[in-house]
Amino acid sequence: MEAFGQFIPLILIFVIMYFLLIRPQQKKLKEHKAMVDALRRGDQIVTQGGLIGKVAKVKDDNEIEVELSEGVKVRVVRSTIAQVLSKTEPAEG
Repeated sequence: MEAFGQFIPLILIFVIMYFLLIRPQQKKLKEHKAMVDALRRGDQIVTQGGLIGKVAKVKDDNEIEVELSEGVKVRVVRSTIAQVLSKTEPAEG
């Protein structure tokens, strides 16, 4: 029983670390994935590199094409999208 008493502080530290660090990080990753999965053509985005552009084409699960200015398009990995500035409304039809 005395050995178990010595592990109680370690267990408490792990529980505190879980609720203060691990759990919020998992929630943030889940929200980022949902944001990236919801990208559509016409959305204005910011990449982690600081580039601001408009989604020109959603290529596949891992890549999108972003128009930075008139006629300048770049391919961007979806996971590097930092923020969606403005969403387009879904087309009715």
